[in-house]
Amino acid sequence: MWRDSEQVLDSIFLSYNKILKRLHSLGITTKHGKEITHLDLRKAVDVMLKKHPTCRWRSEKIKSRKYFVLIEGYEWLNRVYFQKEKSSIDADVDFFETRIKLYEEFLKLEHNENWWNDDMNIRQLCNYFNRKDITVRKAIKEMCNSGFKKYKLLINNKVVISKEGVEWICKKVFKQKYLELLEKHKMELTERYIKAGYIYDHFFWRN
Repeated sequence: MWRDSEQVLDSIFLSYNKILKRLHSLGITTKHGKEITHLDLRKAVDVMLKKHPTCRWRSEKIKSRKYFVLIEGYEWLNRVYFQKEKSSIDADVDFFETRIKLYEEFLKLEHNENWWNDDMNIRQLCNYFNRKDITVRKAIKEMCNSGFKKYKLLINNKVVISKEGVEWICKKVFKQKYLELLEKHKMELTERYIKAGYIYDHFFWRN
């Protein structure tokens, strides 16, 4: 019975030692091919918390002297931080796109990515992406060079980018903005998941 209950809890959250054991059993190493140490893991978790503070992936210490990490946080460490095949930002985007799809399928929701509804001029794009004029213009040039000149409009002698172009620039150039949108949407789905009665950031008094 005790072992069964431990297995159930392990499907919800893991201690640092259990995370290390899993990573070692999978043969996952550091970027330099070395075995992941406790220090490596602590650094990885610090990065995880800094990048995605709204996801609540690590427990708060209440009575325990140990931290615990939600299984979703463990998956992020495995598939984003310690992976070596993609850039960090691309792996992060892929991770959140996958999590969103899983939540939508589980909650039986239609996919909704209705985030780009307006055409934008240069100034609006600068504000939206928090980038300088010259950086935005380079992004527009990259979009046009990639075969999407149709997204660049000229209205009253001013450059305007269609909503499809804004989406392209967000997903292909300013990926950090796209990642922020994905994380926000993922947490909206997570709250719906919790309200439906499912367990998310509950550490069952272990913390």
